[in-house]
Amino acid sequence: MSDAAPLWATVVLLVLVVMAALVTAGFDAALTRGPEDRANALSRCTGPLREALRLLGQRRRRTTAADIALGRSGVILLPLAAVLAGLVLPLGFRSVSDLDVGIVWFNAMEALAWAAVWLAGWGPNSALSLIGGYRFLAQGLAYELPHMLALTTAALGAGSLRVGDVVDAQQGLWFVVWMPAAFVVYLLSAMAMSFWGPFGHPVGRDAAGGAVAEWSGADRLMLLGGRWLLLVVSAGMSVPLFLGGGHGPVLPGWVWTLLKTAVVLAVLVAGRRAFPTLRMDRYMELAWVVLVPLTLLQALFVAVVVLD
Repeated sequence: MSDAAPLWATVVLLVLVVMAALVTAGFDAALTRGPEDRANALSRCTGPLREALRLLGQRRRRTTAADIALGRSGVILLPLAAVLAGLVLPLGFRSVSDLDVGIVWFNAMEALAWAAVWLAGWGPNSALSLIGGYRFLAQGLAYELPHMLALTTAALGAGSLRVGDVVDAQQGLWFVVWMPAAFVVYLLSAMAMSFWGPFGHPVGRDAAGGAVAEWSGADRLMLLGGRWLLLVVSAGMSVPLFLGGGHGPVLPGWVWTLLKTAVVLAVLVAGRRAFPTLRMDRYMELAWVVLVPLTLLQALFVAVVVLD
């Protein structure tokens, strides 16, 4: 069982997640162009930070008859949900709050992202942003059930909903070895919940930015920053669920957690370039016809192994 960290660790968690989001965004920006622009790689790496500072100083734009309170609550809720989901994320073998139902808490905080993106799309009273909000709802219908089954499979393997117990259960063998289908489905849903890469339809260019189309200044920064925070936290959660958490030779547990999270984030960033943007009706068919039966079979296999 992982130890509970002191309350000041919440501030450390927030700083680490924000720094990881900035580093990941910088790494993604550095890969945006081809090798002929290598001389400008450093400039592109710092691009997300410069853009964040620019948005902080930008004047907020208002649309006609907008529901500011409703929309802004969605803007604030998205990064807040990502940080709250990270409370059960162990660094090594310690987390801010190792709840008895930590996996359920993590999934519940992710579900808040549904409401957040939809409210952000609804609030400005704009057709394009509303389209982006509804696209994310449709995306949630496609990814959420396979995602829940992947989480349940990891909990079933450990016989507990406590994230610390899941880490302890992988001391001899990581879950990814005998739960590969659940791990792959989890990574797909991690990109989908942060509307990233092939799942970026809710903020697609065909809708002028979709859910973030009408937001500017600090509001836009919180929405896009919340997206990166969700990506980092969901990637980090794959480590205690499937990759052994802080278990590893020689190095301290927290170092192994950071290294494994960095590898997962690199895979997700590469996934943005490996696959085109998916229409949600096509992914929904794949999810319900292929991924849901696949994760059910994976859960059945794990149940048989655990009972044996």
